[in-house]
Amino acid sequence: MSNDVHTPRGKRVPTSLAALALGVREGTIRQWARRGKITRYGTKHQALYDLNELTALVARESAT
Repeated sequence: MSNDVHTPRGKRVPTSLAALALGVREGTIRQWARRGKITRYGTKHQALYDLNELTALVARESAT
């Protein structure tokens, strides 16, 4: 049995994989982070994004 509901964070991936997973450009991912729509994790030189957060954002925007 999985405890995904209680997991504090999902899998974090670099910008290129986040964009590929959602079918958007890398620039879109970066823009969402700058606008505060998603959280940027990682270091100064490598951004990481939470896949659960990204898919939730896309679901919300698709519903509107």
